[in-house]
Amino acid sequence: MGVCSRSEAERRIVAGRVSVNGRVVRDPDRPADPAKDRIEIDGSVVQMGERICIALNKPRGVVVSAADERGRDTVYALLRGAGLPWLAPVGRLDKASEGLLLLSNDPAWAARITDPATHVAKTYRVQVQGVPDSMTLQRLLDGVAEGGECLSAKAVRVIGGGKKNSWLEIVLHEGRNRQIRRMLAACGHDVLRLLRVAIGGIELGDLPKGAWRRLTVQEVRGLAGAEPEPADGAERGVKRPAARRRSTFPTPPTRRR
Repeated sequence: MGVCSRSEAERRIVAGRVSVNGRVVRDPDRPADPAKDRIEIDGSVVQMGERICIALNKPRGVVVSAADERGRDTVYALLRGAGLPWLAPVGRLDKASEGLLLLSNDPAWAARITDPATHVAKTYRVQVQGVPDSMTLQRLLDGVAEGGECLSAKAVRVIGGGKKNSWLEIVLHEGRNRQIRRMLAACGHDVLRLLRVAIGGIELGDLPKGAWRRLTVQEVRGLAGAEPEPADGAERGVKRPAARRRSTFPTPPTRRR
């Protein structure tokens, strides 16, 4: 219902703070229907809020988590004071990675995007040590055995660099834990920088680091077929340009042949 994270919801339920139709329920797995049941937290009725989806340019070093036990900065610090409801990350980016991150309080919409069966493409620009040869690129496409899993890319190509390092563009249809870093390390190329520049048709574009913008209804529908409630008023955060521009973040140098 977009009130809090799943882990926080479980804590509140177990603590006896949640009731359904007037009865306290301490079992987080008990079924309930928000359309029919009266759900209360601390005696206040919970109502379904407006569905919101945003795009954020995650800086390197920021953790994608509601709270960090080590006190590191999280993406929620970037949204503080914005007047947004609780938003959950749609997929993840590890601490050392940067770029496009989607957040939403619509779990059904988020599930469609993260489900491998929907084949939503995620595009990355990756700087690596060395210059992968054609056999390595083919291996990334065919699949790399690592950690008991077969990891593969949908598409990969060299887009720039020099003799000591290079830039790759990699497209994934699934996002396993640290997948790109693990694949490339297994092939002998450590990742120096990793940026996600697109999810489906949503591009990072010129969105500044640490800034965010609301997705349009058309973008949300186009990405996963969802139809969120339209927002009232102007978009908060960074406004979307009138014409969508191709991402230029970063622009690797032209590779000499």
